[in-house]
Amino acid sequence: MKKDAKVLIEVKNLKKYFKVGPNATLKAVDDVSFFIRKGETLGLVGESGCGKTTCGRTVMGMYKATGGEVMFDGIDIHKLNKSEKKKFTRRAQMIFQDPYASLNPRMTVGDIVGEGIDIHGLYSGQERTDRIYNLLEIVGLNKEHASRFAHEFSGGQRQRIGIARALAIEPEFIVCDEPISALDVSIQAQVVNLLIKLQQELGLTYLFIAHDLSMVKHISDRVGVMYLGSMVELASSHVLYDKPLHPYTQALLSAIPVPDPEIERTKKRIKLEGEVPSPINPKPGCKFAARCRYAKPICKEKTPEFKEIEKDHFVACHLV
Repeated sequence: MKKDAKVLIEVKNLKKYFKVGPNATLKAVDDVSFFIRKGETLGLVGESGCGKTTCGRTVMGMYKATGGEVMFDGIDIHKLNKSEKKKFTRRAQMIFQDPYASLNPRMTVGDIVGEGIDIHGLYSGQERTDRIYNLLEIVGLNKEHASRFAHEFSGGQRQRIGIARALAIEPEFIVCDEPISALDVSIQAQVVNLLIKLQQELGLTYLFIAHDLSMVKHISDRVGVMYLGSMVELASSHVLYDKPLHPYTQALLSAIPVPDPEIERTKKRIKLEGEVPSPINPKPGCKFAARCRYAKPICKEKTPEFKEIEKDHFVACHLV
C-alpha cells in the first residue's frame, strides 16, 4: 500500500444506536471516525461487546446508521437507492466470523460461491463453472469440492469457501469480521496469510476486525482500538504496538503472550480493575475512566476529544 494512495473508505462521526427499552438506548457505535486508503488494511480491535462488528456491518450498510456518514469512493452508502446499493455490493463484500452459520447448508459449495455471480449476471454456462473452479483453487481448495456441502468441510475449509464467495464478484473492499476467531489456532495463520496473499495479488482493501492482537499486527497497516462503542486510539501498526498512548491500549497490548518463556515470566501485565460501565445510556466523561489507573476528575466529567497527538496518531484521552 502506497502512503499517497487515495482514500477509499471514509467514516465520519458514525453512530449506531439500538432502542432496548422505552427510555433506554444502547450506543453500540458512538461517534467513530476513520479512513482506509486503497490497498490498505485497517485493523479494528477491542474487547467483546465494544462495537467492532456493529461498526463493520454499519460500514457495509447492513445496519442503517443512526448518524454520521460512510463515504465509499466519495459516495455516502447510507443514501443509496436499491439499484445503487446493488452496484455498491459489487464493489464491497464481507467475510463472516462463523464460517458454518454463514453458509447455506442446503446449497452446494459451487452454488454458494456462484450465487453472487448469478445475482450480478457476471458469467453463465461454462464460464461460470470455470470461474467457480478458479476461485476454489485460489483459496486452496479444488474443483471437486464444488459439488459438496458445507457440513463436509472443516472450519478452516469453510472459511476458505466464505473467502471464495466474497471474491466471486471481484470486489475492491472486504470487511473481514473476525474471520479467524472460530478457527483452530493452527489454521488461523494459514487463513491470515491467504488474505495477505490475495490482497497483494488482487489489490484488495480490508477492514480487519479481530480479538487476536498479534494477528492484527501481522496483517494491518494501521490499527484502531475501540472501547464501549468509541474509538480510543488509531495509529500505524508499528507505532501503536511500540508506543501505545491510551491506557486501555497499553493494557490490551500487555496481555499479548510472548513466545520466549524468560521474557513471558518477567513481563509486567496491566490488570484492569473496576466494572465495565453499561453502554446503555452512558454517563458523560471518558467511558474508560472507571477502570483507568490514571483517571482524574475531568475524566468523569468531560468526554475526551478524539484528536491527532502526533502525525497520523489519534487518541481520545485527557491525559495525553
